[in-house]
Amino acid sequence: MKLDKFIRIVLGLLIVVVFFIAIGALLLFTQTALNVWDRLLEGPWVLRWGYVGAMIGLVILAVYLIWLLLVRRKAPPARKAAAAPPLTRDEIESRLRDAEAAGVDVGEAQRELQELASRQQAGVIHLCFFGEISTGKSSLIKALVPEADVAIDVVGGSTGEVRHYRWRNNEGSEILLTDVPGTGGHEESLDEVALEEAQRAHVVLFVCDGDLTRAESQAVGHLLALDKPLVLVMNKADRFDVGEQAAIMQKLLRRVDDMGGSLERDRVVAVSAGGEMDVVQRSEDGSESVVRRKRPADIGVLVVAINRMLQDEAQPLDVRRDRAVFRLAAEKLVEAEAQYREQRSEQIIRNSTRKAVIGSLAAVSPGTDVIIQGYVGTTMTQELCTLYGAAPRDLDIEEFLNLSQSRVGRALPLTLAVAGNGLKAFPGIGTVAGGLVHAVAYGLIFDALGRSLVLTLKRNGELVPEEAAKEFEEGISEHIEAGVRRVARLALEEKADAG
Repeated sequence: MKLDKFIRIVLGLLIVVVFFIAIGALLLFTQTALNVWDRLLEGPWVLRWGYVGAMIGLVILAVYLIWLLLVRRKAPPARKAAAAPPLTRDEIESRLRDAEAAGVDVGEAQRELQELASRQQAGVIHLCFFGEISTGKSSLIKALVPEADVAIDVVGGSTGEVRHYRWRNNEGSEILLTDVPGTGGHEESLDEVALEEAQRAHVVLFVCDGDLTRAESQAVGHLLALDKPLVLVMNKADRFDVGEQAAIMQKLLRRVDDMGGSLERDRVVAVSAGGEMDVVQRSEDGSESVVRRKRPADIGVLVVAINRMLQDEAQPLDVRRDRAVFRLAAEKLVEAEAQYREQRSEQIIRNSTRKAVIGSLAAVSPGTDVIIQGYVGTTMTQELCTLYGAAPRDLDIEEFLNLSQSRVGRALPLTLAVAGNGLKAFPGIGTVAGGLVHAVAYGLIFDALGRSLVLTLKRNGELVPEEAAKEFEEGISEHIEAGVRRVARLALEEKADAG
């Protein structure tokens, strides 16, 4: 009680001292300000108001610097993305050069531009038959080009690769008909092959055999978004009467309208690729037998639609095809950049983890403050942010590391236990020393810190300290379990090199 009374007396005296100091400072400031103002009144008005303006400017500058230093700017609310302008050849080639200079493998994207150049030089129109398996794409090509060697399997689709067939229309123009693998099968890679070939073509003939399924609607929507000239071809129309055909075609037009696209009525056609059918034949003696007869193809409206499209849009077709290929090349570049970031981020995390282990083995009394707030943690965070195109302020990095540090204390016992068990899995190392366990534990912390940061950078494109620290806290158990053998092996290698 006596001690408590003494403390209160000391605090009271401190308050009195602070009060008199504040009063003295205020009086001194007031006296100085009045003296300066009196002198300014005696001088010319230009000097007086110039002085006032300079003081106001200095105050505003000080407030702005304090705000910039201490107040974290919030990210602007997400806006609805506007439609990006079409890529040009110069733009995509510039992006490829920059990416290649940064170490990204741009081979796939460059091959798209090379293929485009080859097709431009040939000057042939490409029509791509696109659709789900067994809708009759190959049968339609066979009807257009009877001499083509097209394998047809009515059970499960026939095309497992991209095939091209030459066809001359009524005007004598040479056209390449492209048959792509049917979508919706078991091999998703074939769906990607089909969609990419559709992007390379001038015109896509989307073949269906009735109203669009959900998957077909998604594919049509993607093609419309590419500004790809499109013809909807309803095959096997001979299964329906005239009224049913009209109703289905009207549904197809509505589907396109609902997607925000637009198709003229003559771009939706009903055809029959022909083929064979079983017919019951009765003989004169009354016996019946089943015979297979060829069904005549009915593709006249499709030929008319193709010819009309080529006549009406002969000039813009090349431009629209080129834009679609530029976009395809850009998509492949984005994939290559993502793969590069994955590989490079792994290198950065491993290098930082190695430095953390080395620092822990060399330290007399390692502590989490050195691990989280030190040079290695800051460098790793800066390098990962730069890799993912983020440019955080130093205060954001410091805040992220401080928030992460506050979570390390709770996870450290688990990390030490996992590190000890991980080292025991390596035979022949004898008794596990405490310093080695600490080194592995700190390495695991760094490994988890880097991987959590990568996840948030992928998701947000910027460093959000609170979210990144929360990701670290929630995922640290999973990360240390996954990385314990890797980090333990690294620590043993470093200890062997040092010993």
